[in-house]
Amino acid sequence: MTHLPLNTQTVQKKDSVAIFCDVQNVGSITKNADLLLDFAKIQGSIKWKNFYYNSQHKNQIDAKNKFESLGFKCVDVPDNSKNSADKQLIFDCTQLFAPNRSSDPNITILVLGDWDFAGLICMLKKFTKVIIVAQKGSASPKLIKLVGDENFYFIDDLPKLVEKKTQPQITNIHAQISYNEAVECLKKAIKKAIFQGKPTNYSYLSTLMRQLFPKYQGVASISTPNGKKIKTFKQFVDMVVKEGKVIRQNQELFLKELDKIPA
Repeated sequence: MTHLPLNTQTVQKKDSVAIFCDVQNVGSITKNADLLLDFAKIQGSIKWKNFYYNSQHKNQIDAKNKFESLGFKCVDVPDNSKNSADKQLIFDCTQLFAPNRSSDPNITILVLGDWDFAGLICMLKKFTKVIIVAQKGSASPKLIKLVGDENFYFIDDLPKLVEKKTQPQITNIHAQISYNEAVECLKKAIKKAIFQGKPTNYSYLSTLMRQLFPKYQGVASISTPNGKKIKTFKQFVDMVVKEGKVIRQNQELFLKELDKIPA
Protein backbone atom coordinates (compact mmCIF):
# COMPACT_ATOMS: atom_id res chain seq x y z
CA MET A 1 0.00 0.00 0.00
CA THR A 2 1.30 3.49 -0.87
CA HIS A 3 0.43 6.41 1.38
CA LEU A 4 -0.49 9.72 -0.19
CA PRO A 5 1.53 12.84 0.69
CA LEU A 6 0.57 14.23 4.08
CA ASN A 7 -0.04 17.76 5.26
CA THR A 8 2.79 18.18 7.76
CA GLN A 9 1.10 21.17 9.37
CA THR A 10 -1.88 19.15 10.60
CA VAL A 11 -0.63 15.57 10.90
CA GLN A 12 0.80 14.47 14.20
CA LYS A 13 4.14 12.67 14.48
CA LYS A 14 3.85 9.05 13.41
CA ASP A 15 4.14 6.27 15.95
CA SER A 16 7.30 4.19 15.65
CA VAL A 17 6.64 0.52 14.89
CA ALA A 18 8.59 -2.69 15.50
CA ILE A 19 7.78 -6.04 13.85
CA PHE A 20 8.93 -9.41 15.19
CA CYS A 21 7.97 -12.43 13.11
CA ASP A 22 8.45 -16.10 14.05
CA VAL A 23 7.91 -18.14 10.88
CA GLN A 24 7.94 -21.40 12.85
CA ASN A 25 4.68 -20.32 14.49
CA VAL A 26 3.01 -18.80 11.43
CA GLY A 27 4.24 -20.42 8.24
CA SER A 28 1.43 -18.96 6.15
CA ILE A 29 2.70 -15.40 6.72
CA THR A 30 5.19 -15.81 3.84
CA LYS A 31 2.59 -15.42 1.08
CA ASN A 32 1.24 -12.35 2.91
CA ALA A 33 4.59 -10.75 3.69
CA ASP A 34 3.87 -7.66 1.58
CA LEU A 35 0.47 -7.21 3.26
CA LEU A 36 2.06 -7.52 6.70
CA LEU A 37 4.41 -4.69 5.80
CA ASP A 38 1.54 -2.57 4.45
CA PHE A 39 -0.46 -3.22 7.61
CA ALA A 40 2.50 -2.13 9.75
CA LYS A 41 2.90 1.07 7.70
CA ILE A 42 -0.71 1.93 8.47
CA GLN A 43 0.14 1.83 12.18
CA GLY A 44 3.08 4.22 11.86
CA SER A 45 6.72 4.50 10.81
CA ILE A 46 8.53 1.14 10.80
CA LYS A 47 11.85 1.38 12.63
CA TRP A 48 12.56 -2.26 13.45
CA LYS A 49 11.62 -5.44 11.57
CA ASN A 50 13.03 -8.83 12.55
CA PHE A 51 12.31 -12.23 11.03
CA TYR A 52 13.27 -15.51 12.76
CA TYR A 53 13.85 -18.79 10.89
CA ASN A 54 15.81 -22.06 10.93
CA SER A 55 18.13 -22.54 7.94
CA GLN A 56 17.98 -26.32 8.44
CA HIS A 57 14.50 -26.22 6.90
CA LYS A 58 14.31 -25.36 3.18
CA ASN A 59 10.81 -23.93 3.36
CA GLN A 60 12.01 -21.50 6.01
CA ILE A 61 14.95 -20.45 3.83
CA ASP A 62 12.49 -19.61 1.05
CA ALA A 63 10.51 -17.55 3.56
CA LYS A 64 13.69 -15.85 4.72
CA ASN A 65 14.55 -14.84 1.15
CA LYS A 66 11.11 -13.26 0.76
CA PHE A 67 11.35 -11.24 3.97
CA GLU A 68 14.96 -10.28 3.31
CA SER A 69 13.88 -8.77 -0.01
CA LEU A 70 11.46 -6.59 1.97
CA GLY A 71 14.24 -5.24 4.17
CA PHE A 72 13.73 -7.44 7.23
CA LYS A 73 16.66 -8.35 9.44
CA CYS A 74 16.60 -12.15 9.16
CA VAL A 75 17.89 -14.00 12.21
CA ASP A 76 18.90 -17.62 11.66
CA VAL A 77 18.41 -19.94 14.65
CA PRO A 78 19.71 -23.30 13.28
CA ASP A 79 18.93 -25.12 16.51
CA ASN A 80 16.41 -27.94 16.76
CA SER A 81 16.02 -27.63 20.51
CA LYS A 82 12.51 -26.74 21.63
CA ASN A 83 11.63 -23.01 21.57
CA SER A 84 15.14 -21.94 20.46
CA ALA A 85 13.77 -19.37 17.99
CA ASP A 86 11.23 -18.22 20.57
CA LYS A 87 14.00 -17.49 23.06
CA GLN A 88 16.01 -15.50 20.54
CA LEU A 89 12.97 -13.45 19.53
CA ILE A 90 12.11 -12.74 23.16
CA PHE A 91 15.69 -11.68 23.93
CA ASP A 92 15.93 -9.34 20.93
CA CYS A 93 12.51 -7.86 21.60
CA THR A 94 13.25 -7.05 25.24
CA GLN A 95 16.49 -5.35 24.21
CA LEU A 96 14.44 -2.63 22.49
CA PHE A 97 13.24 -1.56 25.91
CA ALA A 98 16.58 -1.63 27.73
CA PRO A 99 17.02 1.39 30.07
CA ASN A 100 19.97 2.79 28.10
CA ARG A 101 18.13 3.02 24.77
CA SER A 102 17.24 6.48 23.51
CA SER A 103 13.99 5.44 21.78
CA ASP A 104 11.44 2.65 22.04
CA PRO A 105 8.72 1.57 19.60
CA ASN A 106 5.26 2.97 20.36
CA ILE A 107 3.70 -0.08 18.68
CA THR A 108 5.07 -3.62 18.59
CA ILE A 109 3.60 -6.11 16.10
CA LEU A 110 4.22 -9.74 17.02
CA VAL A 111 3.61 -12.33 14.30
CA LEU A 112 3.25 -15.49 16.35
CA GLY A 113 0.66 -17.65 18.05
CA ASP A 114 2.37 -19.60 20.79
CA TRP A 115 1.25 -19.18 24.40
CA ASP A 116 4.94 -19.34 25.35
CA PHE A 117 5.10 -15.65 24.43
CA ALA A 118 2.59 -14.66 27.14
CA GLY A 119 5.31 -13.44 29.51
CA LEU A 120 6.87 -11.29 26.79
CA ILE A 121 3.51 -9.78 25.86
CA CYS A 122 2.68 -8.90 29.48
CA MET A 123 6.06 -7.16 29.80
CA LEU A 124 5.75 -5.28 26.51
CA LYS A 125 2.29 -3.93 27.38
CA LYS A 126 3.93 -1.82 30.10
CA PHE A 127 5.91 0.08 27.47
CA THR A 128 4.17 -0.22 24.11
CA LYS A 129 0.94 -1.05 22.34
CA VAL A 130 1.06 -4.72 21.34
CA ILE A 131 -0.63 -6.06 18.20
CA ILE A 132 -0.67 -9.79 17.45
CA VAL A 133 -1.01 -11.27 13.97
CA ALA A 134 -1.59 -15.03 14.18
CA GLN A 135 -2.44 -18.02 12.03
CA LYS A 136 -5.88 -19.59 12.27
CA GLY A 137 -5.82 -23.01 13.84
CA SER A 138 -2.46 -22.58 15.58
CA ALA A 139 -3.00 -19.53 17.77
CA SER A 140 -3.70 -19.82 21.47
CA PRO A 141 -7.12 -18.28 22.33
CA LYS A 142 -5.55 -16.96 25.52
CA LEU A 143 -3.46 -14.52 23.49
CA ILE A 144 -6.61 -12.65 22.46
CA LYS A 145 -7.41 -11.95 26.09
CA LEU A 146 -3.90 -10.58 26.66
CA VAL A 147 -4.10 -7.88 23.98
CA GLY A 148 -7.87 -7.50 23.44
CA ASP A 149 -9.98 -8.14 20.35
CA GLU A 150 -9.09 -4.80 18.81
CA ASN A 151 -5.36 -5.67 18.78
CA PHE A 152 -5.59 -9.27 17.57
CA TYR A 153 -5.77 -10.23 13.90
CA PHE A 154 -5.51 -13.36 11.84
CA ILE A 155 -3.30 -13.46 8.76
CA ASP A 156 -6.42 -14.02 6.67
CA ASP A 157 -7.66 -10.59 7.83
CA LEU A 158 -4.71 -8.71 6.29
CA PRO A 159 -6.06 -8.30 2.73
CA LYS A 160 -9.28 -6.66 3.94
CA LEU A 161 -7.51 -4.59 6.60
CA VAL A 162 -5.07 -3.15 4.08
CA GLU A 163 -7.76 -2.66 1.43
CA LYS A 164 -9.86 -0.57 3.81
CA LYS A 165 -6.94 1.76 4.53
CA THR A 166 -6.81 3.56 1.19
CA GLN A 167 -7.20 7.06 2.60
CA PRO A 168 -4.27 9.35 3.53
CA GLN A 169 -2.73 8.91 6.97
CA ILE A 170 -4.29 12.19 8.09
CA THR A 171 -7.71 10.51 7.87
CA ASN A 172 -6.57 7.68 10.13
CA ILE A 173 -5.16 10.01 12.76
CA HIS A 174 -8.18 12.28 13.07
CA ALA A 175 -10.92 9.71 12.50
CA GLN A 176 -13.34 9.77 15.43
CA ILE A 177 -16.73 8.29 16.07
CA SER A 178 -19.12 9.29 18.82
CA TYR A 179 -20.22 6.78 21.44
CA ASN A 180 -23.79 6.79 20.09
CA GLU A 181 -22.51 6.20 16.55
CA ALA A 182 -20.40 3.31 17.84
CA VAL A 183 -23.47 1.80 19.49
CA GLU A 184 -25.36 1.97 16.18
CA CYS A 185 -22.36 0.38 14.45
CA LEU A 186 -22.47 -2.45 16.98
CA LYS A 187 -26.20 -3.00 16.45
CA LYS A 188 -25.81 -3.11 12.67
CA ALA A 189 -22.87 -5.50 13.01
CA ILE A 190 -24.99 -7.81 15.19
CA LYS A 191 -27.78 -7.77 12.59
CA LYS A 192 -25.28 -8.45 9.81
CA ALA A 193 -23.66 -11.34 11.68
CA ILE A 194 -27.04 -12.94 12.45
CA PHE A 195 -28.13 -12.54 8.82
CA GLN A 196 -24.90 -14.24 7.70
CA GLY A 197 -25.36 -17.02 10.24
CA LYS A 198 -22.10 -16.00 11.92
CA PRO A 199 -21.34 -15.94 15.66
CA THR A 200 -22.08 -12.68 17.47
CA ASN A 201 -19.10 -12.95 19.79
CA TYR A 202 -16.73 -10.11 20.63
CA SER A 203 -13.99 -11.11 18.22
CA TYR A 204 -16.20 -11.39 15.13
CA LEU A 205 -18.24 -8.26 15.89
CA SER A 206 -15.14 -6.15 16.54
CA THR A 207 -13.67 -7.18 13.19
CA LEU A 208 -17.00 -6.74 11.39
CA MET A 209 -17.46 -3.22 12.76
CA ARG A 210 -14.08 -2.17 11.34
CA GLN A 211 -14.98 -3.68 7.99
CA LEU A 212 -18.45 -2.12 7.75
CA PHE A 213 -17.75 1.34 9.18
CA PRO A 214 -14.54 3.16 8.08
CA LYS A 215 -14.89 5.72 10.89
CA TYR A 216 -14.72 2.97 13.51
CA GLN A 217 -11.08 1.96 13.98
CA GLY A 218 -11.35 0.23 17.35
CA VAL A 219 -12.25 1.52 20.80
CA ALA A 220 -9.54 4.19 20.62
CA SER A 221 -11.58 6.01 17.95
CA ILE A 222 -14.71 6.31 20.11
CA SER A 223 -15.39 9.76 21.54
CA THR A 224 -17.44 9.56 24.75
CA PRO A 225 -19.58 12.54 25.92
CA ASN A 226 -17.84 12.71 29.31
CA GLY A 227 -14.36 12.48 27.84
CA LYS A 228 -13.51 9.16 29.51
CA LYS A 229 -11.41 6.68 27.59
CA ILE A 230 -12.76 3.28 26.60
CA LYS A 231 -9.79 0.96 26.91
CA THR A 232 -11.11 -2.32 25.52
CA PHE A 233 -13.91 -3.65 23.34
CA LYS A 234 -15.23 -5.57 26.35
CA GLN A 235 -15.50 -2.33 28.32
CA PHE A 236 -17.44 -0.77 25.44
CA VAL A 237 -19.79 -3.76 25.32
CA ASP A 238 -20.27 -3.66 29.10
CA MET A 239 -21.43 -0.04 28.81
CA VAL A 240 -23.87 -0.83 26.00
CA VAL A 241 -25.27 -3.87 27.83
CA LYS A 242 -25.66 -1.87 31.05
CA GLU A 243 -27.72 0.71 29.17
CA GLY A 244 -29.96 -2.09 27.87
CA LYS A 245 -29.20 -1.34 24.22
CA VAL A 246 -28.09 -4.93 23.53
CA ILE A 247 -28.38 -8.25 25.35
CA ARG A 248 -25.43 -10.46 26.25
CA GLN A 249 -25.76 -14.19 26.72
CA ASN A 250 -22.92 -16.74 26.81
CA GLN A 251 -20.48 -14.09 25.55
CA GLU A 252 -22.60 -13.41 22.46
CA LEU A 253 -24.63 -10.28 21.78
CA PHE A 254 -28.24 -9.99 20.60
CA LEU A 255 -30.86 -7.33 19.89
CA LYS A 256 -34.24 -7.42 21.59
CA GLU A 257 -36.14 -6.56 18.44
CA LEU A 258 -34.61 -9.48 16.51
CA ASP A 259 -35.85 -12.03 19.00
CA LYS A 260 -32.86 -14.23 18.21
CA ILE A 261 -31.76 -15.03 21.74
CA PRO A 262 -31.28 -18.77 22.19
CA ALA A 263 -33.22 -20.49 24.92
